[in-house]
Amino acid sequence: MTLLTQWPLAGLRLTTPRLELRLPNPEDLADLAALAADGVHDPAVQPFTVAWTDVTPDERAQSVLQYHWRCWGAWRKEDWELNLAVLRDGVVVGTQGITARDFSVLREVCTGSWLGRTHHHQGLGTEMRAAVLHLAFAGLGAQHAISAAYTHNAASLGVSRKLGYQEDGIERHSVRARPGVLRRLRLTAERWQQHRAVPVGIEGLPGCLPWFGLG
Repeated sequence: MTLLTQWPLAGLRLTTPRLELRLPNPEDLADLAALAADGVHDPAVQPFTVAWTDVTPDERAQSVLQYHWRCWGAWRKEDWELNLAVLRDGVVVGTQGITARDFSVLREVCTGSWLGRTHHHQGLGTEMRAAVLHLAFAGLGAQHAISAAYTHNAASLGVSRKLGYQEDGIERHSVRARPGVLRRLRLTAERWQQHRAVPVGIEGLPGCLPWFGLG
């Protein structure tokens, strides 16, 4: 019996012209933790609803490890969070997540991501989001994909616009003890087809389908 028999997600790979996305191994996790410790956004603003970055560098690093371990341990086909390490030329640059509840019924996913600060403004955010959208729509048969960003997060909102998302309402949250407006965005399968421009390859998906509640 092999690891892939018990945990086929370890064999899942997404590739784009510049990136590889995969379930992180222990070395990848260590690199992700180090990236988080160095910072993933301008500390003057808080782009996340859960302010996990408003702590010390060591605490940020530890939270990354614990979050990935928690998602692995809590995985159920009715409620899953797939968080992939994003590598460029073999170097971990960030992480891209895709989550769903009752996917076999709702056919809807949510996405979230971050990049190390030295890897911002290079178009990588668009490429890695395009990779998991391809997984969702072409690989898993999703009908909708959801994203959200605060009004000041121009980079995330820009990625969504490029990929064809449309406005889907707002939410108000307390961010650093002040009100913040979160803009929800929705992408349908039809609009994904119209706006797809990044070639994406998928390896190792068939054995993973039951883990996503399919097959």
